Amino acid sequence: MIAKEEAARAWCQDRFGEDTVVRLARFAEMLADENTRQNLVSDASLNQIWQRHILDSLQLLTHVSRGTSAGGPWLDLGSGAGLPGLPLAIAAPEIDIWLIESRKRRIEWLELAAAGLGLTNCRIVGSRLELVETCKAAVISARAFAPLDKLFKLSARFSTRSTLWLLPKGRSGAQELSEQPERIRAMFHVEQSLTDPEAAILVGKGSL
Repeated sequence: MIAKEEAARAWCQDRFGEDTVVRLARFAEMLADENTRQNLVSDASLNQIWQRHILDSLQLLTHVSRGTSAGGPWLDLGSGAGLPGLPLAIAAPEIDIWLIESRKRRIEWLELAAAGLGLTNCRIVGSRLELVETCKAAVISARAFAPLDKLFKLSARFSTRSTLWLLPKGRSGAQELSEQPERIRAMFHVEQSLTDPEAAILVGKGSL
């Protein structure tokens, strides 16, 4: 587990390079500034922003194979503060990432941040997921979007046999997965989070 800020930033630099880390640091500054105007993340978590938010987001890329994005956009559901979507868009400019968010002030923040960071691969979809036009997603991610039952019900129409699911969950992740139908349980496995010994990432592939 990576528990310290210095180690989290070093992990990002080792994998993505200095230029990316500079842009991630700019994102961190923008997030902290916006947090004074609206409650995007807890104030306490900003003291560990590289570990709690940036690395926590970017670890999802360790589960993505080269060429995955060829199957369609990466849909990040309920992006809110832009996590994990904005760090992912910074670190993986070759991937087309859609940040789906329905709350007006969050949408405004995401649009401001994406423009300020020059993220041409990042599309802000300001709408409830139910109203988003159906498309084939290469990847679907969701951080604190909804319980699995609801998440799967709302997002099934975006999935194909090759869709990769990356769902960060807290300590309840394995339990939530165990309560799903056998067909869904067979699609997923549980990976340990790099940033929290009690957290997991549900990794799956396929169509719901």
